[in-house]
Amino acid sequence: MSGNSFKTIANALPQNIQPSDLPDATTPQPVHRLDYATTGILLIGKTSNSIRALNKLFEDRSIQKRYYAVTIGTMKDKGSITSSIDGKEAQSQYTCYTSVPSERFGQLNLVHLSPLTGRRHQLRKHLASIGNPILGDKEYGIPSLILKGKGLYLHAHSLNFTHPFTKEVLTIENELPQRFLKIFKGLE
Repeated sequence: MSGNSFKTIANALPQNIQPSDLPDATTPQPVHRLDYATTGILLIGKTSNSIRALNKLFEDRSIQKRYYAVTIGTMKDKGSITSSIDGKEAQSQYTCYTSVPSERFGQLNLVHLSPLTGRRHQLRKHLASIGNPILGDKEYGIPSLILKGKGLYLHAHSLNFTHPFTKEVLTIENELPQRFLKIFKGLE
């Protein structure tokens, strides 16, 4: 999403998404952010009104975001993490869905995450703070356990919200990436 000024989602959208035919149509643009290496769902607005309305839903915390991550080390079945990030309170909840032993990492966990606030690198910082960094996290992970060329194992799995115009309750979900399923066989 960010980190360079040319190869971005925002620059790719006009060539890959059908424009709106409504009077307030604009260049399609993301209404929230994902860290550069995070995979999964990204909500896009195609009209000025939809972009404003969706931004307002995010601002009011009316959109529930759910992620999956692969974490390193033994962890509790579930928990809540609250800390200050960039001087602002941040809160995340997690549930450890399943775990497998790993020769290199000791234990790998498939963790379901719900950020209750939206701070930069929040989930990555929170999991590292409890000693369970996300697999592949070069910035907050354990240096001796960084994977080379495998990417970050953080996936934006679902968004749940009430459509700002139709008032329909929507749940948008995305399947787990194959690289997650290779670690936790039998989840398919």
